[in-house]
Order: sequence, then structure tokens, then C-alpha cells
Amino acid sequence: MDLKLILEALLFTSQKPLSPAELRDVLNRAAGEEGAAEPVRALGRLDPDRILTTLRELAAEHEAAGRSYRLVCVAGAWQFVTEPPFAPWLRALLGVKARPSRLSQPALETLAIIAYRQPITRAEMEQIRGVAVDGVISSLLERGLILQAGRAEVVGRPMQFATTPAFLEYFGLGSLEELPDASELRRIPVQRPESLLTVDPHLATAPTEAPATVPADSLALGLPLEGSAAPVGEPVSDGAAVVSPDPDAPAGAASPG
Repeated sequence: MDLKLILEALLFTSQKPLSPAELRDVLNRAAGEEGAAEPVRALGRLDPDRILTTLRELAAEHEAAGRSYRLVCVAGAWQFVTEPPFAPWLRALLGVKARPSRLSQPALETLAIIAYRQPITRAEMEQIRGVAVDGVISSLLERGLILQAGRAEVVGRPMQFATTPAFLEYFGLGSLEELPDASELRRIPVQRPESLLTVDPHLATAPTEAPATVPADSLALGLPLEGSAAPVGEPVSDGAAVVSPDPDAPAGAASPG
């Protein structure tokens, strides 16, 4: 039997969205039942990628057919949904369900920062927004839109936050890769503790490798950047060599060679 039709039947019957892994589990259980027919057993232990590919093909077919419903992926799970133009008749049939209150502007701004910079600490959010975010974080946690994502490997080990699958469902996104481009938000600098020099560079709290600005005259003269030093014995622009400083010498003076 056509896998596409089987998946369609499962999704039509299910009371909740189903992920490719859940669909695969259903196929495996059916194949493992005693007395299962050969076509049923043949669909056991399918490659998840094949299921995902079939779901995408099914979604494309329904969209091309121009039906009153379509197949969508939200937060990694697939479900059939009706098209928005049919909402008036559906409200008359089913009534209007109470919806949670809309997110405030501060909550939306904080949620956007978390989504694009996760995992991120409260202090980093406050640096970007310029205001305290304690109350907003509590509200987002209560709604289930964010969660605590472990502690940052820095002094004090502050808690980090990240988005949840409920965040994707709230905004109708299949995954975080579908977020709109916000390169400017990603580039906003935050001050990071100096003790992070050994932190995994992929962490949100990892330090940058170079200062944001470099004096033009330093580059032109080949001088070491502020806050750094040339290796001992290497020449600088005037031909002299940098030597180890005498600990008893005044600041700015080098010990004699």
C-alpha cells in the first residue's frame, strides 16, 4: 500500500499533531502485530528521512489541489489545518475558544532576544534591552514559551534560557531555522566576563576573539593592540624587540637587555 496514503490516514485520524518519529512508531507497532500482512510488515523500521520526504510530498500535493485544508509542520509535528478563509463558518460550527492573552511588547522583545541568541543569560538580555527582565522572564516561563537551559560556565554560573516547542507552535514555525532574518539582533555586542577565555566558543556567553574596534594608527604602525602584547623577542615597528619587563621597573619601562 502507498506510504503516502497511510500517513494521510493516520494524520486525519489523530487527535494531535504527529512527528515523523511518532509516525514511524505507529508503523513499527503495526508491523509487529501477530498475523500482520506482508505489506504491513514491509513498512516496519522505515528510515525517518523517507517518512519526512513523503510528508513533504503529501503537503505539496494538498497545496496544489487547492482544498479547504492543508498539511503543515509546526514545531516538528505534522497536522492538517483548515485554510483561514473558512474561519467564519468554522466559528459558527464550533464556537470561539478562549485564547490566552496576547504577549506584551516587552515580552515580545525579550522573547525575540532569547530566540535569536539562545542559550542566553538574564544579564545578557538586560544588556541588549537596557531594562530589567525578571518579570518578563517569569511570565514567559509560566506560558511555557521558554525554559531554563542549564547554567553558563562563568563566574556565578547564571541560568541560561532557551525557547520551547510551545514557542514554535505559538508562532506557527516548523523549526528555529524558519525565523525571519535578524542579523542585526545577532550582532548586538554584550559585555562578557573576562573569565570566559576557556569557554566553548559555541556558547552564547563565549567571548569574542577580537575587540570591536582597532585604532587605525596601530594597524598602520604594526603596534600590538591595546590590552595585548607582542611575543617576547619579536620586533616592533621601530626595529626594537619586546623584552620581559622588570617587575621592579616603573610602569611603561622595560628592563635592560
